[in-house]
Amino acid sequence: MTSLDVALLYLLAAVLGVVVFRTLRLPAMLGYLLVGVLIGPHALALTKDSGGVGYLAEFGVVFLMFVIGLEFNLPKLRQMRHLVFGLGMGQVTLTIGGALMGNFMLVVLFSWLGLRWDLSWQGAVALGSALAMSSTAIVARMMSERLELQSEHGQRVMGVLLFQDLAVVPLLVLIPALAKGNEEQLWSVLGFALLKGAALVTLLLWGGARIMRSWLTVVARRKSEELFVLNLLLITLGMAWLTEHFGLSLALGAFLAGMLIAETEYKHQVETDIRPFHDVLLGLFFITIGMKLDAHAVLNDWVLVLLLAMGPVLIKGLLVTGLAKLMGASDGVAMRTGLYLAQAGEFGFVLLTLSADQGLIGSVWISPVLAAMVLSMLATPFLIQYSERIVLKVVANEWMMQSVQLTSIAKRSIQNKAHVIICGYGRSGQNLATLLDQEKIPYMALDLDPDRVRQAAAAGQSVEFGDAARLPSLMAAGLARAAAVVVSYHDTPSAFKVLNHVREHAPQVPVVVRTLDEHDLDRLREAGASVVVPEAIEGSLMLASHALALMGVPMRRVLRVIQTQREARYELLRGYFHGSDDDETVEDMDTERLETFTLPLGSKAVGQTVGHMALGQQGVRLLQLRRVSGINASTADETLVEEGDTLLLCGTPDTLTHVIDRLSKG
Repeated sequence: MTSLDVALLYLLAAVLGVVVFRTLRLPAMLGYLLVGVLIGPHALALTKDSGGVGYLAEFGVVFLMFVIGLEFNLPKLRQMRHLVFGLGMGQVTLTIGGALMGNFMLVVLFSWLGLRWDLSWQGAVALGSALAMSSTAIVARMMSERLELQSEHGQRVMGVLLFQDLAVVPLLVLIPALAKGNEEQLWSVLGFALLKGAALVTLLLWGGARIMRSWLTVVARRKSEELFVLNLLLITLGMAWLTEHFGLSLALGAFLAGMLIAETEYKHQVETDIRPFHDVLLGLFFITIGMKLDAHAVLNDWVLVLLLAMGPVLIKGLLVTGLAKLMGASDGVAMRTGLYLAQAGEFGFVLLTLSADQGLIGSVWISPVLAAMVLSMLATPFLIQYSERIVLKVVANEWMMQSVQLTSIAKRSIQNKAHVIICGYGRSGQNLATLLDQEKIPYMALDLDPDRVRQAAAAGQSVEFGDAARLPSLMAAGLARAAAVVVSYHDTPSAFKVLNHVREHAPQVPVVVRTLDEHDLDRLREAGASVVVPEAIEGSLMLASHALALMGVPMRRVLRVIQTQREARYELLRGYFHGSDDDETVEDMDTERLETFTLPLGSKAVGQTVGHMALGQQGVRLLQLRRVSGINASTADETLVEEGDTLLLCGTPDTLTHVIDRLSKG
């Protein structure tokens, strides 16, 4: 096969693998791994590992380390130092130490049996280093989707993952040093490697940030996106080349390049521009890793593979759980942390491959260990998905802990009636709470960030720690008595969960949902959202209002134009719900209002279509048709009206009175 044939095969396999795994809601990285297994020389043998493509795939690791360097900064490290250098360092150190001790015990056991154990202590350190890593790509993404990054266990998991990412840098130096020197020369070789690394890092960090900022400013002033991206590739690969020629690793140079750029104001632009290269090349890397897996060897040694898959996962999970418990976590939080970090990770493949290339781990071990690592990563989504059930079954006092949390929410909300439940207490939620306070409207906010909840509660604000996407939290917040629910964060899957709970248990409560754009507008409305507020629309309206004002358009006209556009997009703004405290004037009698009307038993409108009711001919518009179940039905003319439906009508007081009187009659 030509190089083009190989490249096309890789790309076709990658696309198909990602499509299948995304359809199954599994991480794309696992798709790359299994695709590599299928097309590799040990399965379908469609291709052998091409040197050119394999070398290209190594750049995926380079860009992965570059992104890690971008995310690394001293303020973040200082804030999480107890978790990073306490829990994280303890986990990595004890995992490597456990591998070393286990290897020593096996050496003694095999010697007693008259057999020879062929894994040296250097190989045990390398293997322990690979097994100590967890999958940042899988765990961080799943926690983000589940809104758990700011939870108690989420912060502990991210602290450990951050230390693992940092630990890769010295481990990439340690493994070649272990391979080069014998036991007498090891410490001198290792010390010299660390000295070179420290000297290079010090030299680059001492003046590198200033030079990097100045150079990026010069490039940015050219205002060429092409030039900026080319410059990023030059910096990343150039730093990797520099460290490699110092006798260190390519990945270390990329990490340093990311660190230098992270100290400049161009960090976020760089993250956006480098992401496509990072994702594509890292995918190729995982395909080449999968190609090294010998399925025949795995089948022949399936008992060993299962032991290598289940043993480290179990031991690592228990180790992390114990460490988290020792550092003050509750039983439930500690166990969730252990379940989330029990699997192998992408850097484990990097370290394992490097160890094999350096001759520290024999070829007979590679396929079983690779297979075991892949199996553990395949199990990760299920471990995370069912972690709550596992914790509730294993941890005896978890029910009590959750009951205390729900009791705290219920105690705070017990006096509230006709209040607003705010899901998420970020900037948008806090702004809403301030406005509600000004209008003397009670509210109850739920948030998963313990620090934010603690500070807000200390300031006297009505906020409690709780997951708004869980029914018990919503019920404890007084869902049945609430006047409205507002989803203030832009997470559509979580918003659908909230809508489903409200629809099933309190269909009479309207729900307002915040989104980034109009992509899921119709789906959210069909799920029961009364109002969906896309930020993109509001941002464009504010942009237009400022632009018109700067162009000299009179402010009165600007406000009228913007209000007209809002009314076109949000029909509920065309009227208002009348109350007993509204001032009544003659002009108000011609102003449109909103009014809800639930069709009673025997109404002549029941069984008719919306079009047959001819509301428009009577000067009234139907804005919303809400079923008894809480689902919003279509307001199209062909929609049948059912008993118990709630109609949201807009019109003048006289027309509303006339229409409602007509609909009330049998």
